Amino acid sequence: MRAKVSELVVDCADPAALVRFWAALLGGTPVDRSADWSYVEPPGFVRIAFQQVPEGKTVKNRLHLDLEAGPPAAAADAAVRLGAERVGGIVTDTQGAFQVMRDPEGNEFCFVD
Repeated sequence: MRAKVSELVVDCADPAALVRFWAALLGGTPVDRSADWSYVEPPGFVRIAFQQVPEGKTVKNRLHLDLEAGPPAAAADAAVRLGAERVGGIVTDTQGAFQVMRDPEGNEFCFVD
């Protein structure tokens, strides 16, 4: 058997608000399927859905997205204007540079160079 990823689902408190952040960041049109389920289909990527859950985020994500968007500093500045938050500074190693970020609900993601 070989499975295919059809969508990535993120548990959250406010699907309608979070889908708008990610749609602004990745492209695509936010869709509110119901009060507790929204999604966006970013160009060139699988659908990302946002599902309302009663519990809040309490620990670091076990899975996160690495995003290429040009220099990490400029990408981070743009994401902060949309409601993201930087986590520490830019890290540079032999493979390049990255900036850890959090979306408006605290889900981690990185801009990579």
